[in-house]
Amino acid sequence: MEQSATLDIETLKITQDQYILASHSLHLQRPACDVVYPVGLYGWRKRCLYFLLLLLLVTMIVNLALTVWILKVMNFSVDGMGSLRLKQDGIHLEGVSKFQRPLYVNDIQSRRDSWLLLRSDKNVTLNARNKEGQLTGQLAVGPEAVEAQCQRLEVRNGDGGRLLFTADEEEVAILTDRLTVTGTEGAVFDHSVETPLIRARTSEDLKLESPTRTLTMEAPRGVEILLDASSVKLGSLPLGVHTGSPSPAVQKQAVFEVCVCPSGKLYLSPAESSSSCQAMSNICLWS
Repeated sequence: MEQSATLDIETLKITQDQYILASHSLHLQRPACDVVYPVGLYGWRKRCLYFLLLLLLVTMIVNLALTVWILKVMNFSVDGMGSLRLKQDGIHLEGVSKFQRPLYVNDIQSRRDSWLLLRSDKNVTLNARNKEGQLTGQLAVGPEAVEAQCQRLEVRNGDGGRLLFTADEEEVAILTDRLTVTGTEGAVFDHSVETPLIRARTSEDLKLESPTRTLTMEAPRGVEILLDASSVKLGSLPLGVHTGSPSPAVQKQAVFEVCVCPSGKLYLSPAESSSSCQAMSNICLWS
């Protein structure tokens, strides 16, 4: 019992000493801190940060204003922009449009109540290519000429059913009922012409002329000339005489008869009491 009482007294003393020490420690003053470390941005750094934020805000406002202005000027909408409209069947352009680069399309159509106009400062060129990209056809409209490059050129009537004109490497065919040449000089052919009928307009003369060479008409079954006139004029027919130079009497002859060589060539022969046409004349020999 005495030993336990001694232990309790010692424990009490230790507890009392700890309380006294703790109470004294509360009254102790902490050492003062003379150096202060500020946290954050101050001075010129703070002013630079505010300036950058203000500049960024102004830039965003200017960009937004420019975007709204562009949308307003270009007339952007859900269907397209300006005169350009996006439809299910393609692109619709209203008014005048200018293309700075090549345009690749499958079909170009105008409105039903207007016509289609293609305009260029230099020329208008339309190209057609195959799957390999090779040029198969070209139409160039320039200031001096219209050129078409293709295997075959065809011109049809309004509904596209009747063929009017064709041209290829071998021939040029005109399939109309009538070909009219209205030039004052007529039509000039460098080579032969094949036709079933040559006819002048009503109340107009028909003239076939070779200014420097001969004019030849040939047909397997003969050439027929039908004239409904009181007189026939054949100018500058050659004078046919026997071989040798014509005599002065023949040159002064006033009346001649028209003769025909076996080849069909016409020539004049001095008129006599009987026919003076001679198959052995110099004209027939040269024909």
